[in-house]
Amino acid sequence: MGTIEQGVKQAVENCLKVKAGERVIIITDEETIEIGSALKTVIEKITGKIQFFVMEDFGQRPIDYPQAIDDAIKAADVSIYAAQGAEGELQTFRRHMIKAVEANTKLRHAHMIGITPQIMKDGMCGDYKEIQRISKLVYEKVRNAKKIQVVTEKGNNFVAEFSPELKWNISDGNIGPGHWNNLPDGEVFTSPLTVNGKVVIDGCLGDFFAERYGSLENTPMVIEVSDGRAIKESVRCDNEQLQQEFSKYIFETDENSNRVGEFAIGTNTGLTELIYNLLQDEKFPGVHIAFGSPLPGKTGAKWDSKVHVDGVIKNTSIYVDDEMIMNKGEFCFEEFV
Repeated sequence: MGTIEQGVKQAVENCLKVKAGERVIIITDEETIEIGSALKTVIEKITGKIQFFVMEDFGQRPIDYPQAIDDAIKAADVSIYAAQGAEGELQTFRRHMIKAVEANTKLRHAHMIGITPQIMKDGMCGDYKEIQRISKLVYEKVRNAKKIQVVTEKGNNFVAEFSPELKWNISDGNIGPGHWNNLPDGEVFTSPLTVNGKVVIDGCLGDFFAERYGSLENTPMVIEVSDGRAIKESVRCDNEQLQQEFSKYIFETDENSNRVGEFAIGTNTGLTELIYNLLQDEKFPGVHIAFGSPLPGKTGAKWDSKVHVDGVIKNTSIYVDDEMIMNKGEFCFEEFV
C-alpha cells in the first residue's frame, strides 16, 4: 500500500507522461476533490496550462455535458476525469465526454470514475512494468482466439466466441496520443461476437450499482445468456431490489442494453483482494463482462448502447481454445510462470 501522492505521481508521470507546455484539464467533483486537487498540484509543477472543473459547479447531479468542458477537451493534450458516477450520468455526461475524447486524436485521457483514496494508495501504486508484461502475455494468448470458456465453482459456465474483425485492446497504464484508459489499469478486452451459457456475477457490478450494493459474494447475480443477449426470465438474485433495478436497466433502456458488449481479463497481479469498487476490481486477475456498449471506438463494433454495466466474476478458470490460462483466479500458462 502506497500513498495518494505516489498514486498521483504514477498517473501523471508514468501513465499520462505530462510534459511542460501541454494543455491539461481535470474534471472532478465535490466527493473526489481531494484527489482532483492533488492531481492539480502535481501537474501545475509541470505545466501552467491547466483547467480545473468541478461537476457540481454546473448544477445538481446528474448533470448534462457542458459546452465549457467540450471546448476544453477539444483544445487539450491531456485530460483526467477523476469523479464519482451519478445515476443517469453515463447517458447525460460521460458518453458525450468519451466521444469528445475520442475525437481529439492528440489527447491522452485518464478515466478514473469512482476513484477513492484507497484506490490511489493501492491499484495506482502497482508495478506497472509488471502489469504491462502480464497484459502483453495475455494479449498474445487471446488475440487470435476463436472461443474462451469461463468456469467457476459457483456455477458460472459460459463460452464467448470472437471475430477477427473486433479488436482486442491492451489497457496497461501506458496512455498514448488518441487513447484513453481507465486508471488504475490492467486488463485485456474486446467485444465478443457472441456469448452463450450461465453468467454468475459474484464480485460487483459497475455503473451506479457498485456504490449502492457493494459485494455480491452472498447475493450473486445469475443470468442466462443466449446468442449474446441476457434472457430476462433467467435473471436471479437473492437481493430482490437489486434484481429489479438491474433487470430494468439492462432490459428497458434500449434495444442493445441486454447484449454482452465487453469481455475482459484483468491483469493487475499486484491486487490481492477485491474492494468492491469496479474501477479497481475489474483489473483484478480474472474475468469481467459488460452488458451494453461494446466501446465501439476501441473494439470496432458496429453497434452501441446507452448502457455499459460491468460484472466482475471471482475465482475464474479460463480456457482459451481449450488451453487453460487461469485456474481459480491464478494465471497458470507457461510464459507467466
